[in-house]
Amino acid sequence: MEEGMSSMQQKAAELEHMAEVLLTGEQLRLRLHEEKVIKDRRHHLKTYPNCFVAKELIDWLIDHKEASDRETAIKLVQKLLDHSIIHHVCDEHKEFKDVKLFYRFRKDDGTFPLDNEVKVFMRGQRLYEKLMSSENTLLQAREEEGVKYERTFVASEFIDWLIQEGEVTTRTEAEQLGRRLLEHGIIQHGEKSLPVSNKHHFMDSNLLYQCRMNFRRRRRLMELLTEKSRLMPESHDSPFCLRKQNHDNRKHTSFLSVSPTKEIKIVSAVRRSSMSSCGSSGYFSSSPTLSSSPPVLCNPKSVLKRPVTADELLMPGAPYVRKTFTIVGDAVGWGFVVRGSKPCHIQAVDPSGPAAAAGMKVCQFVVSVNGLNVLHVDYRTVSNLILTGPRTIVMEVMEEIES
Repeated sequence: MEEGMSSMQQKAAELEHMAEVLLTGEQLRLRLHEEKVIKDRRHHLKTYPNCFVAKELIDWLIDHKEASDRETAIKLVQKLLDHSIIHHVCDEHKEFKDVKLFYRFRKDDGTFPLDNEVKVFMRGQRLYEKLMSSENTLLQAREEEGVKYERTFVASEFIDWLIQEGEVTTRTEAEQLGRRLLEHGIIQHGEKSLPVSNKHHFMDSNLLYQCRMNFRRRRRLMELLTEKSRLMPESHDSPFCLRKQNHDNRKHTSFLSVSPTKEIKIVSAVRRSSMSSCGSSGYFSSSPTLSSSPPVLCNPKSVLKRPVTADELLMPGAPYVRKTFTIVGDAVGWGFVVRGSKPCHIQAVDPSGPAAAAGMKVCQFVVSVNGLNVLHVDYRTVSNLILTGPRTIVMEVMEEIES
């Protein structure tokens, strides 16, 4: 029995890793399209549509701090090649090389292999986006056996929703879909990372389930070199991606922290995406900062050394300086987390996101968003203001002057 459970857990971990590679590759593809790294190219009087030059991609990965050196960049892209996410335009090279060869994402030429496993993840992603974007009450905080869980759905209500949305036609079909989502690590029972069993398998019942995989998290390419799955639920607060979704005050969200590196005042869009963050005052170097060590998970405690009031910030002679940033959101978000209340502060910044490139840093206090003073509101109000506004936001912040 234990061997069976171990085998299922191993299979689930392998499927989850495959999904992470697919998502990482897709986020990279979107970013490369937006930055015109992927484009039509000519060679010997022949045009190769939607391709990139291997050598240029390696330059781009290093410039955007996705890889620390060329050797690492080659290993990262080789992972995408091994998983059939990219290929040489003439399929003549099975190894990715730091030369002027043309490669292409299979999704751009229709050759991506859509096997049953991939189809499950694609369907799971579509359902995830529907759940997160819809204004229904399916996802709620609920209790089961005396334990409170955040963002849960009741199996029977989820089945009702699947039928209503036209995803399935019968309850039996919906139950089968739920089982596939559970087996692939897309949903889970409660907050427990339990092996699939009859007790916790998906069924048309009053059992509680959650989305386990956060499709909106900003993936870093360095994660591809970490074969082990996290085997932990991901944060659905999408910390590096202010998106049009419900935000709740979760006490146990997992964060992985990173720090900004660039000091540019206006930045054009890099693809929006999201990533788990860690709200500690020090920054742990895991995949976002080019280390192959596993992510460090912790509770999102405030990065502030002490509470600061709006009156303190506005006091004459206070040791704070005002800064204004123009941030152009990309395909997934703006790349920062707002937390706190009266005033809000910057809790985390994705080093490869638009906010970091504009100069935003953790511990800065948010003064205004698009000209509207927000010193006396909480982070939910600020987040909603950003989410419902234009893609380009102008944020005024106050930063403590270093003594």
